[in-house]
Amino acid sequence: MISKKSLQLFLHFRNLLHCLEKSILALLLTIMILLAALQIVMRNIWDSGLPWADPSLRTIVLWLAMMGAMAATRDHSHIRIDLLSRFLPPRAKRLNNRITDLFTGLICALLAWHGARFVYFEWQDNMMIFDNIPAWYAEAIIPIGFGIMAIRFLLDALLGEYWQERG
Repeated sequence: MISKKSLQLFLHFRNLLHCLEKSILALLLTIMILLAALQIVMRNIWDSGLPWADPSLRTIVLWLAMMGAMAATRDHSHIRIDLLSRFLPPRAKRLNNRITDLFTGLICALLAWHGARFVYFEWQDNMMIFDNIPAWYAEAIIPIGFGIMAIRFLLDALLGEYWQERG
């Protein structure tokens, strides 16, 4: 069994990570809005824009999507296609949720693995997004995001509500 002090330390660390995630999401969204607005103004007034803005915006959208998916899994506000659990009694519903979380965690782990392979191949091929910025910098969020989601789903499957409700 986990000691009370270890659990408190874990929950404190988890809450710090949640705060960091929210801060990165807010920062990325702000940068994306400001950069897109600047690009629109520059194109409409001066008939030119920043050459690096469009690839940067695409990268930011990828990061926002993955960070948003991570936040949704953290808060259990992701889309669930689960008709069966509506008709199950509470105990069977908890078991069903654990099985579903286990399956989803394994799928996310598989996506993280193949995402890491993809990033590795991009690194090997020395692919660039623009100028001299390697593509794998932008794509690294794919295995990281799916890896974090896999860990969260697997913790949900193994520990249930126990590790979520505290803190």
